[in-house]
Amino acid sequence: MGVPTAKNPEAMDVEIIFEGQNGDGDTSDKKDIDLQTIHDIREHTRQIEKAVQSKEPRFILRALRTLPNTRRRLNSNVLRGVILSFYSKPCTERDALLSWLEEPTESEETQKLRISSMSPLPEIDAYIHLLVLVRLIDAGKYEEAVQCSETLLQKIIAQNRRIIDLIAAKCYFYYSRAYELVGRLDKIRGLLHLRLRTTTLRNDFEGQAVLINCLLRNYLHYNLYDQADKLVLKSTFPESASNNEWARFLYYLGRIKAARLEYSAAHKYLVQALRKAPQSTAVGFRQTVQKLAVTVELLLGDIPERQTFRQAAMRRALAPYFQLTQALSEMA
Repeated sequence: MGVPTAKNPEAMDVEIIFEGQNGDGDTSDKKDIDLQTIHDIREHTRQIEKAVQSKEPRFILRALRTLPNTRRRLNSNVLRGVILSFYSKPCTERDALLSWLEEPTESEETQKLRISSMSPLPEIDAYIHLLVLVRLIDAGKYEEAVQCSETLLQKIIAQNRRIIDLIAAKCYFYYSRAYELVGRLDKIRGLLHLRLRTTTLRNDFEGQAVLINCLLRNYLHYNLYDQADKLVLKSTFPESASNNEWARFLYYLGRIKAARLEYSAAHKYLVQALRKAPQSTAVGFRQTVQKLAVTVELLLGDIPERQTFRQAAMRRALAPYFQLTQALSEMA
């Protein structure tokens, strides 16, 4: 599941800050990178097409796993080249996608691509639309991202093809994220519940896991801990969900239990969330979970191990918690 920002550290795979391009003689290198990115995306779409033809979702999963890396290289030139190569003739979908992109600065090279003579499969159309949505979020165009996410979700809802489920799960996440960034999470709660019911009936486990986490995040955003607790009690988190979704779910459980003063249960869930979380990435998420875990451990009357504060990724973020721990140790 991108890299958390300081504003929202617990949102794994949510925010990646892109720095401006350096224009001092690296135009040729940038063109090469853009072309390579377009070819990589086309390879991902071939994996998606292979999944549709063979009815094997693992090929789509393989393409989606590269999303964080692809996301770092996305720009308007890349997306415009991809869109124009897949939608050879003017159509509603092509016009809508292009309308959300800035005018290209270097489009000459990206036009020298093989143009598809057929309309893309619904799964490929949804994937390209998802890339545009991710780009809008990273570019800070949140209102446009909301509009783009609405159109994308309507495409997903209109499809009754099970092979699209994994792509749909990613779409639910970024749909919720777009609304969070404009401060209107409460507006989509009803729709998320409807989609959760649908994914549960279809045994769409990844979509079910993502939607439960989106709803828990929605409730906790507004401090609605009782509603979040009821959702946990009335729903079953799928065992087959990915580790990233499990890490989010366990973190939300830890927050709910801590708010209800059930500190032992909260600490157990937070420790499990740390174990499930990626160990080399999602640093902001792990810092947020560890801060809450230390706080809960202190409330239990225990002293956290010193090694917790010595981890390179945690040392600076946990410095105030280390000072608090030292003060409590001296008092004891």
